This record gives sequence, structure tokens and C-alpha cells, in this order.
Amino acid sequence: MFQRALICTDFSDGLYRLAQVMPSLVAGGLRHITFFHNVAVQSDRSIPRVDEEAIAAARDRLQSLLDTAPDGAEVDVLVTSGRPSDNILRTIQERSIDVMVLGMPTRSLLSEKLFGSTTMGLVERTPIPLLTLRPQLVSTYTSEELSLRCRNLFRYLLIPYDGSDSAKRLIINLKNNLAGQENRVLERCLAVWVIDDSIREELRGDRPLETAKAQLDDLSQGLREQGIQVDTLVKEGDPLAEILLAAERYDIAAIAACPGNTSGLLRWSAPSLTREILRQSWHPVLYVPEH
Repeated sequence: MFQRALICTDFSDGLYRLAQVMPSLVAGGLRHITFFHNVAVQSDRSIPRVDEEAIAAARDRLQSLLDTAPDGAEVDVLVTSGRPSDNILRTIQERSIDVMVLGMPTRSLLSEKLFGSTTMGLVERTPIPLLTLRPQLVSTYTSEELSLRCRNLFRYLLIPYDGSDSAKRLIINLKNNLAGQENRVLERCLAVWVIDDSIREELRGDRPLETAKAQLDDLSQGLREQGIQVDTLVKEGDPLAEILLAAERYDIAAIAACPGNTSGLLRWSAPSLTREILRQSWHPVLYVPEH
């Protein structure tokens, strides 16, 4: 699905270990890979300065992990200084990156507000898909386990669906991304529609399960035309709980998520299924912006 990746690490998230499984990343479809690290600006008596020693040390550390790039792949290291999110977005544009990979520890909305989150900040601004991995898992995988995980990152996607315009665009964007693509790694998708059982029955319409199944089958046809196996699942219950449970039961590789329907100040007070998936899922999450 993707060929040009920006893998961002702060060395506490375990993502630097991906440099040790380059053949598996290439087998997963990547062809141009940049390992990115950002060094904070030092302040001496309120005078900001770039910490050149820290930049050099970080660059050497990443370079020491890289073996010779596999045939057909290009790999390099970039270490910057300043505001991480700004530098990441600048690099995406300059290097024509089509997916970025970041670590994201599980956390609550309150802790995110108090301490901030580079990843969640980038979710608001990213022009390209963003893949989040759990540092707690990446750091504990053996090299063999990590290699196998990277080989299958985009093989089988779970797509939460609720009939919204954003959810429809997610499937359309995936279909368009696959059109004419060679050496495709995406093999299968599971489209899941969970009808929220907290909504009053009279507001769900007549035969909501059958209606949802028919809509999913119709919309998924575009992916099937691209040669992707598409399964559908319609359930009643709590959407977040059922989606995370389906990810576990059906052995998926990652959850594909799209922006919610809230914006501005409302996004901090209104519930957002996508944000909760990003915060709570132990599976990798592929966040696809609308554009």
C-alpha cells in the first residue's frame, strides 16, 4: 500500500528496532525508508541553541543499527532539532513521504490534555496516513517476532464502519490507493459495523442489522474489484468494545480509522470513536486523513 515511509523514534518507544528488520519492512511493501529523530533545543540563560553533540550521537546510534539496505530499497537517517511535529510535517513534504510510523502509549484523554501528545497533535495536521504502534509491544518483541510483525503490517485490515461520510471516504480512499498498484501487500479486509445498543430502538430504523449488512456489501464491492478479499461483520453493542474484540478474534494486522465528524473545540468534549481506538487499541492503527 505504501512505499515511502518516515519512521519516527524518540528511542524510548522501541521503534528504532525497526532498523534491524529492514528485509521484513521491504517485504511489507516499503521501498524508501527514513528513520527520523528530533533533538530538543537547549536553553542556556533563555538563549536557545542547537545541541550538536546530541544530534551527532542520535545519528550515530541510528546508523549503527542499519545494515546494508536490501536490494530495491533506500534507507537513510534524519536527525533534526526544534519542534518535533513541525519538523516531521516538513520532512513529509520534502521527501514525498506517503506513510509515517510513530509510537503511541496507551493513555486517557485527561493525561493527553495534561501532558500533550505529539502523535495526537499530528493526527490533527497530517496530510498522509499515520500508523501508530504500541511501544510496550515493540520493545518486548524478540527480533524474530518483530520481523514477522513488520512483514504483515498491512496484510489484513479491520475497517470500522458506521455509515458516515467519513467512513465511506475511508473505503473509497483505500480502493483508489490500490488501483494499478504492483506488488500489493494488502490481501484482506474485515468491514465491521457495530450498531450502538445505547441508541433507542425506534431511532435505529427498521431491520437495522439487515440494512447495515446490505450497505457494507455494496460499498465493499469496490475493494473486491481490486482483488481484495472483503468480509463483513454487523453486530449490536458498544462500538469501541466490539471493534477491539473483533480485532482480537479475527487475527487482523491493523485497524484502519478515519477522522470523526467533530472539529474545533467540540472534538475535546464530544465522544470520538477514532480517538478512542487510537488511545486504547493494542493493535496497530492506520489513521487515514480524509484528503
